[in-house]
Amino acid sequence: MNKKKLYLIITLGLIAGYSWLTYILLQDNPKHSSMSACFFKNITGVPCPSCGNTRSILSLIKGNFNNAIFINPLGFIVAGIMFIFPFWLLYDISLKKNTLHKSYLYFEKTIKIKPIAIVLIILLIANWIWNIQKGL
Repeated sequence: MNKKKLYLIITLGLIAGYSWLTYILLQDNPKHSSMSACFFKNITGVPCPSCGNTRSILSLIKGNFNNAIFINPLGFIVAGIMFIFPFWLLYDISLKKNTLHKSYLYFEKTIKIKPIAIVLIILLIANWIWNIQKGL
């Protein structure tokens, strides 16, 4: 993926993520209704591996790390991305660098290594099974 397309996708993802968090935080009653934001869960009735990320990030914002990891450990990764990537994008754009793009290409190459891919897939499936068992 070229740098321009990657940075556009990341920027749109960050805008969507921060917009969603702002929307949830501005609600009088931030408890989720019976209709989930997860398309997969709405169609199948089964939570996806990332179900609970919003609640996990909200717990992180409130400093409740134990609750955040219980809800969904992937929330830590998403929160880290949402915290670091805006600064990384600004750094690259303002200094005309491409460190984020190079890191993305390295990450993409690394996860294509079979043993690493297998471990990541197993972890994702384990998280998915845990989400289903918790009844997210």
